[in-house]
Amino acid sequence: MGKILVTGVTGHLGRAVLDKLLVKVPASNVKVLVRDAAKAEAFKPLGVEIAIGSYDDKASLVAAFQDTDKLYFVSGNDVANRGPQHENVVNAAIAAKVGHVVYTSVQRKSESATSSLAFIASTHLLVENLLKASGLQYTIMEHGLYAEVIPMFVGDRVLETGIIFQPAGAGKTAYALREDMAEAGVAVLTGEGHENRNYVITGSKAISYTDIAAAISAATGKQVTYVSPTVEAFKEELTKVGVPEMYIGLFAGFSTAVKEGEFEEVSGDLEKLIGRKSGSVEAYLKETYGK
Repeated sequence: MGKILVTGVTGHLGRAVLDKLLVKVPASNVKVLVRDAAKAEAFKPLGVEIAIGSYDDKASLVAAFQDTDKLYFVSGNDVANRGPQHENVVNAAIAAKVGHVVYTSVQRKSESATSSLAFIASTHLLVENLLKASGLQYTIMEHGLYAEVIPMFVGDRVLETGIIFQPAGAGKTAYALREDMAEAGVAVLTGEGHENRNYVITGSKAISYTDIAAAISAATGKQVTYVSPTVEAFKEELTKVGVPEMYIGLFAGFSTAVKEGEFEEVSGDLEKLIGRKSGSVEAYLKETYGK
């Protein structure tokens, strides 16, 4: 029997999956993919096999994926090059005869090329279709937004200004904790009956920025209010304070997607996979801001 290979282990999600996997599976049955030897040092004490490879280099991936029964494929964060990179991963998995690919995709309401989330979702849809046509067994994890991204959108001065400033209207998001998403991934990697399925991985309820403002207010005793500007006013304000244009577009794109309900679906898939209720976003916000 081949090994379970986890990619993205130098990032938060991949490392969480690795740590949880090692609780259930002997280290001798686990491989990790890192881009260079320097990054490998941190994983040597774990006793896992270390493979060197890059999403940009198909040949390196084919070599890394040898003797791999299951592949946890964390989507890359290089948005501009993600399409060809991910094609390399799928084609390498085919060439190496990987048994089962578990892919971290994205939750979405619409799969239209004109949807507000198309700037992110289009590549994921490409990869999903490649996997479905590949002949490989696959499981697609349509991840909603991590609760842990809330501080990034809320801003590091929220307690100072008392304002959350995002053009998301009354849109709601079913945030889930990253640790819960990792646990769901491990459940798929170590369980049975998940082949050729899509799971939508969300929290147990959808909340708005108004709800988030109320939760931060309750956690800190400081009044926080949500203001939803137009996208144009939002971009203008962020430009004034020196936020790079790329990030302004990213924030505006995600907030527009939230406003249009792309992340509002509440799915029971996460709780079914982990066998318990998912973590509370309110508790996360209290822990994060109520210090």
